[in-house]
Amino acid sequence: MNRIQQFFETMKQKRVAFIGTGVSHTELIRVFRQKGIGVTVLDKRSADKFRETYDELSGLGVQFRLGDAYLDALTDFDVVFRTPGMYFNNPALTAAREQGVVITSEMEVFFDLCPCKIYAVTGSDGKSTSTTLISEILTAAGRRVHKGGNIGRALLPVIEEIREDDAAVVELSSFQLISMRRSPDVALITNITPNHLDVHGTMEEYTMCKTHLIAHQNAFSRTVLNLDNDGTRALAPLVRGRLFWFSRQETVQRGAFLREDGMLCYAEGGHITEVVRKEDIRIPGMHNVENFLGVIAAVWEGAQVADIVKVAKEFGGVEHRIEFVREVGGVKWYNDSIATSPTRVLAGLRSFSQRLIVLAGGYDKKIPFEPMAETVCERVKLLILTGATADKIEQAVKSAKNYDPSVIRILRADSMEESVEIARREAVPGDIVTLSPACASFDKYPNFEVRGRHFKRLVGELPDEA
Repeated sequence: MNRIQQFFETMKQKRVAFIGTGVSHTELIRVFRQKGIGVTVLDKRSADKFRETYDELSGLGVQFRLGDAYLDALTDFDVVFRTPGMYFNNPALTAAREQGVVITSEMEVFFDLCPCKIYAVTGSDGKSTSTTLISEILTAAGRRVHKGGNIGRALLPVIEEIREDDAAVVELSSFQLISMRRSPDVALITNITPNHLDVHGTMEEYTMCKTHLIAHQNAFSRTVLNLDNDGTRALAPLVRGRLFWFSRQETVQRGAFLREDGMLCYAEGGHITEVVRKEDIRIPGMHNVENFLGVIAAVWEGAQVADIVKVAKEFGGVEHRIEFVREVGGVKWYNDSIATSPTRVLAGLRSFSQRLIVLAGGYDKKIPFEPMAETVCERVKLLILTGATADKIEQAVKSAKNYDPSVIRILRADSMEESVEIARREAVPGDIVTLSPACASFDKYPNFEVRGRHFKRLVGELPDEA
């Protein structure tokens, strides 16, 4: 009996609960039930809020504890799987841990059991694109790749299908990393800037979560850090294995860098290899040049230059990341719903060479908007604000030293529908409209994907003569 089989056998003897039924849990619950493991779902929602899932899982014999008291009796269970959205230091979880309850997660167990090499990515920006690029390059190199984590699907449900010579490529958020005590074979940290401070409270805790990606690596591991970012550069003393850098500002001795002539290069052992020219990278923006540099350093031992070049020239980008939606009446519309922080907005604004019409605003994550204000004033002609953060964003922009009301106009909207309608009405042929919220979506949408798809549907419904 191997370790994976032993895990499932052990779970048959345990009282197991899952908090929530999101992406990371529903498929895993099905697997647990197929193997005869008893499962209880704990959820704040009532059954009618997730009726289809509730009916299916009930039919499989899953028990439920629903409503506001769903966390009141965690000591009734031996093992509790928390969803990434459930803060690890929640008082109820802390109290249960103190009473001996195992509090874990799908991704923690996956890391414990995964038989193949793991590539993992975290950072404040660029995680999903970098994760997808690594997956695409390794696939081009002939590897069988399993992509998941904070992007795509849960991987523990397919753990029995994974072979030793496969590759697992995972994106990890701070909410997942906060409780993880295993690190991947190859770790890439794209950058660290203020984010999710509404949950973590301090930048120190947020940064600490990110360090867990590298804190438990061994001496044979590969760590890739961003030399141009203060937050990641400071992590170098923590690296246990082999450290590689990526930079678009400096030449590095070990890792990837952007040469002055626009060539992305890889350096190691005193030898420099030319990889791909920046103008050959299909996805736009210097931030994606940075993403490629980090990815090159991460995959170097697992792929050939030709594999990297192929993906650079052919990969069209990830949904919701400066995603072209359509052109209507000479106006181009882009969906950058992933831009949930000021730094993401800056990357998006700098991807275009003209002033933009920008739709922004949303849930307040308690992060400052001042860092993006001057660039907004430089690169935006019309800023349409909505949501809980509208006042804070407007104040930050108007306080910028280069704010000029004759150059940048600021309008308000009560909804996505009204924002799109204002943009349609105000845009002229040649304009570019982008959804770049600078905020999370939780005030009106469950996540940025739902927000982005709503935006795309509204744009798709605009009349051709708009």
